[in-house]
Amino acid sequence: MPVRHLATAPESTSLSTAPPRGRAALVLALAALLVLVAGPARAHPFGPPQQVTVDADGDPGTVRVHWQVGGTDDLTLLAVSLGVLPEDRVLLDGAVAYEDDDAAALAAAPAFRDYLLDHVVVEGNGAACAGEVTADDDLATAGVRLDFTCADDVTTAAVEVTMLTDLHPAYRTLATGPAGQRAVYDGEQTRHDWTLGEHAGNGGTGTSALLQVGAVLGVLLLGVVAGLGWLRRRGGRYPS
Repeated sequence: MPVRHLATAPESTSLSTAPPRGRAALVLALAALLVLVAGPARAHPFGPPQQVTVDADGDPGTVRVHWQVGGTDDLTLLAVSLGVLPEDRVLLDGAVAYEDDDAAALAAAPAFRDYLLDHVVVEGNGAACAGEVTADDDLATAGVRLDFTCADDVTTAAVEVTMLTDLHPAYRTLATGPAGQRAVYDGEQTRHDWTLGEHAGNGGTGTSALLQVGAVLGVLLLGVVAGLGWLRRRGGRYPS
């Protein structure tokens, strides 16, 4: 009588044990999953952070905000999202090649000025301030200046910054103000109160900002350590 072998459940397939075609399929499936989970694939939020400077500029009724992009490819991404540049400037894998004319095209676009005034908002002593944008062709290196005219002399300005967080909430902005004040804007922390003029303190808010920056660096460091540990367990071999 022939011996029948009981069927056993197939073992779980991993990248290292799957046949070549299976490994390729798994890699493609994981890549597609990451795109779906991560949100907009066009965003590059983990590069150099944006920078903002807040000051009264000697005029007690004016709040000046200077914005500087972190990476030039973010200017291209923003220009594409605003319809200033064609969508084919962003490749299927999300890669972007910044071109020198991109900054000038974005700076001259009315949509960019509207975007700035929608994503940088100032209240002086609790009242909204009217903003005006000054941007030239040298946007990549000179940044943008926004002057906000308030109804009264401003001692405390609430500045909201949501630049690029509509593309991806992980974008961050490092901000500085008078007398060493500091803050970090991101997708969750979008508003900060700044003390201006002779009322500016000695930068006590810098500790909070440093803690936020330290937390960001800590998360990145943990990711690197976890990756190195995984490679060590794998014997230093990348999956093929």
